[in-house]
Amino acid sequence: MPEHKVGTQEEFEAAREELLAEEKQLTRRSDELARKRRELPWVPVEKDYRFETEDGTKSLADLFDGRAQLLVYHFMFGPPYTAGCTVCSSIADTLDPNVVHLKARDVTLICSSRAPIDELLAYRERMGWSFTWVSTVGADFNRDLGFLNTEEELRPFLAGEIPPIESHMAELSGTDVLGYVTEVPGLSSYVLSDGTVYRTYVTTARGLEPAMAYYGLLDRTPMGRHEDGEALFWLRRHDEYGRT
Repeated sequence: MPEHKVGTQEEFEAAREELLAEEKQLTRRSDELARKRRELPWVPVEKDYRFETEDGTKSLADLFDGRAQLLVYHFMFGPPYTAGCTVCSSIADTLDPNVVHLKARDVTLICSSRAPIDELLAYRERMGWSFTWVSTVGADFNRDLGFLNTEEELRPFLAGEIPPIESHMAELSGTDVLGYVTEVPGLSSYVLSDGTVYRTYVTTARGLEPAMAYYGLLDRTPMGRHEDGEALFWLRRHDEYGRT
């Protein structure tokens, strides 16, 4: 445990009041950004994307499942993977129990990956999730959103020194580095209005942190994320903690 300043209750309360003022500023700023997200222009989805589901092939409009809004988490589980990405799996742990609450607000939340549907459903059963998971038909859906890299695009990255975390995560997913980094995680949002599907929002990378609930909690502990020097090496699928 690192050394840390020790103070009185009065000193703590004074410092906490200063911090609380900054936290309130951040909350107000977050509310403002949420408003600006809602004001982004809607883009009509003109391609006829198709998805394999446990109930057969469906269109993007079908995935709304009778609701007006759709959130798609682009889960890194490519065709060569033998298991879903560890980080995406941790995110899915947060997404799954929220599905029912989002339905109450006219939002359908699903996951989408490029692996065959049978593999996705088998992994879903292993992890104990119940959300709808679909397999994209073809590469366009991910590619058009920037969530799929080509080998040519990755060649400069692969020619350099591969970060250990990429090799580590690729191994955990049962593939090589190329197979792993071909996929990109992301979140995309849609609305169905008068029979037309519109794309309303897209994010990736640290834009996905709201779905990583453990980070928000770790940020409120004395040692925080405590990832210096180990990055995400600590992270495991929830049924793998405690294994040697």
